[in-house]
Amino acid sequence: MPDSAPKPGLVLLVVSTAAFLASLDTFIVTIAFPGIRAAFPGDDLATLSWVLNGYTVLFAACLAPAGRLADRYGRRRLFLAGVAVFTLASAACAAAPSIPVLIAFRAVQAIGAALVMPTSLALLLTAFPPHRRPMAVGVWASVGAAAAALGPPVGGLLVEASWRWVFLVNLPICAATLLAGPRVLRESRDTSTGVPDLLGATGLLVGVGAMAYALVEAPDRGWTARPVLLAFAVAAVALAWVPLRSARHPVPVLDLPALRVPTLWLACLTTGVFAAGFAAMLFGNVLFLTSIWHDSILVAGLSLAPGPLVVVPVSILGGRFVHRFGPGPVVALGGVAFATGSLIWLLRMGSVPSYATSMLPGQLLTGLGVGLILPSLSGVVGTVLPPSRWGAGSSMVNTARQIGTVLGTAVLVAVFAGTPDLADFRRGWLMILATAALTCAGGLLIATRRRTDHHAEPQATAAAPA
Repeated sequence: MPDSAPKPGLVLLVVSTAAFLASLDTFIVTIAFPGIRAAFPGDDLATLSWVLNGYTVLFAACLAPAGRLADRYGRRRLFLAGVAVFTLASAACAAAPSIPVLIAFRAVQAIGAALVMPTSLALLLTAFPPHRRPMAVGVWASVGAAAAALGPPVGGLLVEASWRWVFLVNLPICAATLLAGPRVLRESRDTSTGVPDLLGATGLLVGVGAMAYALVEAPDRGWTARPVLLAFAVAAVALAWVPLRSARHPVPVLDLPALRVPTLWLACLTTGVFAAGFAAMLFGNVLFLTSIWHDSILVAGLSLAPGPLVVVPVSILGGRFVHRFGPGPVVALGGVAFATGSLIWLLRMGSVPSYATSMLPGQLLTGLGVGLILPSLSGVVGTVLPPSRWGAGSSMVNTARQIGTVLGTAVLVAVFAGTPDLADFRRGWLMILATAALTCAGGLLIATRRRTDHHAEPQATAAAPA
């Protein structure tokens, strides 16, 4: 096996393919909700949302320890193990006989995806020399962003045959990745890294899961209902305990020293806020098209396709902008584009279908925003952390992204409170607009703080393999 001289282009292809699947499965199930609900009648929207939330909650909780394990035991080893777990779980999801079983196997699928995401970025950064990393990270992030946005249109095509195909489609791609990975990827590790804090990861899982449960159940049970208040209390205690434990554990679930770098913690915070709006946008627009405009699943999926078509070329171009201007200004510009698209939906979308003058312009502008924002935020890790901490650092950014995805979906379900009407959707677009404005502000803060963090970059560059 050519461990000593990997070809960067092939490494980019292999790791981007796996990252594509991990991101795709976060959102492809969204468009399959009507088909899954028809196959298992009796389950409401709140219950079905756990097919998505169960995946993203466990994904978020496992990312940090997965990055630490990869740094210690080998990034290629953990990457291939993650792809294998993801493959088997996808087959099990396709054969699931009930919603609880489907949710359970989605959780296993999330563990595999959590092993793939931080290791894929760390393997990519290792394979490319410093001057080519912005381009490589831009492509990697654009593939992930496009996968998330392509979930609804691809899912719409697959659901025409059966909702089970949204999981079966993973199998041949995963098989090809498992065959190519050992030949293309070079092993890398940091033997000084200790065993990660699995108990802390469990606390993160409990905290985020309890918060999502409370937000999803509150509209039906009532905000003062005992289970809802108990869930909020559990979430508060768990999420407060995780940082305290991370401060004492030698290999914590949260890399608190890394978060002392303002650029990195601002990138994590901005990623979480943007991911909340992005998830709410995809979930809400699918429901709008199928319930207010009464489009079929296939038509709804294809109607959402222009956004992802914009993401990939913009992401590659955005990588060049980041190299020249830094990530902050590019994120701020993307936030403006995303906000403008959301504002068009808020002002123009109505009960009478008007795709060309309302939905389409918003799709193009939000796709422009996604293409500028996600690659810029993902690339921060390679500029402010040394290579030995890339696995842990990328897991922090991805954890923030998944937590944002969970909370964005849960808040939107709470806003809809059952069967949404046009007024509910407008409140949802207003929420998305608010996250876009905060993303823009985060980009401006990153641009300001990065001027004082430039001393961290030579450390990362000097230690990087040529």
